[in-house]
Amino acid sequence: MKASRIAAAGAAAGVTVLALSSPALAHVSVQPDGEAAKGGYAVVGFKVPNERDNASTTKVEVTFPTDHPLSSVMPQPVEGWDIKVTKSKLDKPLEVHGKKINEAVSKVTWTAKGDGIAPGFFQKFPVSVGTLPEDADELVFKALQTYSNKEVVRWIEVPQEGQDEPDHPAPVLTLSEATGDHHGAAADDKASDGTGSAENASAETAASDTGDSGGTDTTARVLGVVGIVVGAAGVAYGVLAGRRRTTV
Repeated sequence: MKASRIAAAGAAAGVTVLALSSPALAHVSVQPDGEAAKGGYAVVGFKVPNERDNASTTKVEVTFPTDHPLSSVMPQPVEGWDIKVTKSKLDKPLEVHGKKINEAVSKVTWTAKGDGIAPGFFQKFPVSVGTLPEDADELVFKALQTYSNKEVVRWIEVPQEGQDEPDHPAPVLTLSEATGDHHGAAADDKASDGTGSAENASAETAASDTGDSGGTDTTARVLGVVGIVVGAAGVAYGVLAGRRRTTV
């Protein structure tokens, strides 16, 4: 009897924990694909889970920070979704590669062509962003999530250090410290300002790879020839040794 009561109490406690933790886990968030280093470029993914049992998510709007505007924002196509990029004029122009930029992306909107994100599922929306600011530790992206029943959930509350997470926290991208390797940023810079392209970068990489593989092939051939010579010498030595034994 006691055992059954303990089991029932444990099950109830488990359900309570799940009920309390689910809202905290199921919110719109943003995570980099690898690192998001200050002063560089990164691919980030906005993860949007469906929190409703009777409606699908049909639209997602992400507002980009105006205090640290990004000169380059390129969404990756997502099957089943239309993408709209909205730009706004900047109060203070940005200078990128010696050129002044008077406007930057202020919002990206994804609208479902069909049913959208069904209950029990989530969707990721990848975006390439840069140049990331060097004078900030994080970027806040406020988001709106619209359901098929016209309900709109506003993920716009900015989490405060030392306080409990708000009910509807805005997605926050944590920036890592800059490293000495800026190759990725340089390639993206060239593609964004028209001085280069992803194809050129791929061609350079392919050429480098071909050079490396050519050196490896040459080394392998030399070692193969040396092996044949050594093997032949060994066979000859064995034949001579056998003849000497026979003569003796």
